[in-house]
Amino acid sequence: MLDNYGWLAWVAVALALGAFEVATVNLVFLMLAGGAVGGAVAAALGAGFPLQVVVAVAGSGVLLGVVRPRAKARLTRGPRVPMGTASYAGRSATVIESVTETSGRVKIGGATWSAKGLDGEESEAGAEVRVVRIEGATAVVTALVPPDPPPATPSDAPSDAPRPSDRLD
Repeated sequence: MLDNYGWLAWVAVALALGAFEVATVNLVFLMLAGGAVGGAVAAALGAGFPLQVVVAVAGSGVLLGVVRPRAKARLTRGPRVPMGTASYAGRSATVIESVTETSGRVKIGGATWSAKGLDGEESEAGAEVRVVRIEGATAVVTALVPPDPPPATPSDAPSDAPRPSDRLD
């Protein structure tokens, strides 16, 4: 009786391996499940148990050696997203207690951090600064680049520029 349903045992093994894959998400158990499906196909076609095992092992080996590296590379492509304290680098912060070379406090995204200026820079309370890096529990900050100067006023314009009085009506 079991001879007629050997494929079902392989399908059960494949499902169990698939469940492990859901828990680990590293594509190893998925490749092993693929090999078990190969064993199920061999069983359904009437192959003996030793041949079923050979098909399952060979299928798993090919999937692990060829398919998994390509699939893993495809899934991990893209920019790396900084996590943890590294995600603070480049963010702006507001100085809430004057920042010196050794001390100070800044607010970064709603959280208060101890801070120190980069290369001895100092910033007064209320100033906007940029986080360079996090060292332990201290944000290393630098002053933001001052904004561009305002556009020139008409009195600053070159003398050869047309004036409103030069209009021809």
